[in-house]
Amino acid sequence: MPHGNDIRVIGLIGFAHATSHFFHLLLPPLFPWLMPAFGLSFTAAGFIMTVFFVVSGVGQALAGFVVDRFGPRRVLLSGIACFVLAALLLGAADGYPMLLAAGALAGLGNSVFHPADFTVLNRKVGTARLSHAFSVHGLSGNLGWALAPVFLAGIAAAADWRLAAFGAAGLGAAAWLVIWLQREATDLGEAAAKVGPARTATAFGFLGSGAVWLCFLFFLLITMAFGALQNFAPSVMQHVYGLTIAAAATALTAFLLGGAAGIAAGGVLAARNEAHERLIAAALIAAALIAVLLASGALPGWSVAAALAAMGFCAGSAGPSRDMLVRRAATSRFGQQAFGRVYGFVYSGLDIGLAASPLLFGPLMDAGRFTAVLAGVALLQGMAVLTVLRVGKGQPLAG
Repeated sequence: MPHGNDIRVIGLIGFAHATSHFFHLLLPPLFPWLMPAFGLSFTAAGFIMTVFFVVSGVGQALAGFVVDRFGPRRVLLSGIACFVLAALLLGAADGYPMLLAAGALAGLGNSVFHPADFTVLNRKVGTARLSHAFSVHGLSGNLGWALAPVFLAGIAAAADWRLAAFGAAGLGAAAWLVIWLQREATDLGEAAAKVGPARTATAFGFLGSGAVWLCFLFFLLITMAFGALQNFAPSVMQHVYGLTIAAAATALTAFLLGGAAGIAAGGVLAARNEAHERLIAAALIAAALIAVLLASGALPGWSVAAALAAMGFCAGSAGPSRDMLVRRAATSRFGQQAFGRVYGFVYSGLDIGLAASPLLFGPLMDAGRFTAVLAGVALLQGMAVLTVLRVGKGQPLAG
């Protein structure tokens, strides 16, 4: 039975992660209202999210140093404050520059959560319960994603998009208050939170680690594959399998729900098996094989949603083991004082992958090469397997 303090820390960090994912989708659900209100094209609207991902990616790599220097508590509160300001700016926007500024502020807020969250979990949760903590962390993020469109589009449809933005700001302010009131759960103490002067000279030493770069590449590859499905799966399934719009949207929902179920199962698997790289490889190979099967066009239309759900489950089940593997890469050479830097740099691959995915797969969609998109997803997942096996080969199991 988990210790009460572990439950408190896991729950609070899960709540923070759900908040970050909610604001990850601050703008996209409101595009149907923002585009006519400001005369935006799809390209102009999409560029706002490009700004978000670029700021978040660069900021995440840098935020790890700030977390290691000043501790995660202040950084988390600063990130949520950025979300509140972004939502207020969106609600008051009178032109495209203000929308871009809102996207940049939201990206800046989003950048702090992985280095801060994983520093707290790794430093304050018992090792035996870390895989479960990582599972809760991933699941809570999915819940934040699920809530954002319902909340924002619901208010915009019933009242006004500006009211939806201000409502999001209110939620952000409430989240900030919760984190502040429970600040002891995220506080490592002044001595433990900071990197000592003797370590400053080697602050960038982790960049010389091949394992850290392989972890970064792994995140980049799997997120590009995920981004392809998140952005284009409904259209791909419509063209390859002749699904209706509703059925294709349902198939994407099945993929995302399968991923959530996989994260839950992955936490149990990671707790029972220290060979995390093997679990990840097996899960991603299965996901890649399903992508190849879908690309063949041989499945009956009624089974597409189930196949995507199975793919999502396989990919999701690799999540907790993935986080444990990054922990091993960090602690094997750099110790606990480097958690923020290593997690911040490695997880910046997520933002870069999400930013790059449309650039890679968009031209394939425009050219009508829909099965090639699925083949590309399988290829990226296969390449990710190679990187994770290399990481596992070079790292000891202890950690």
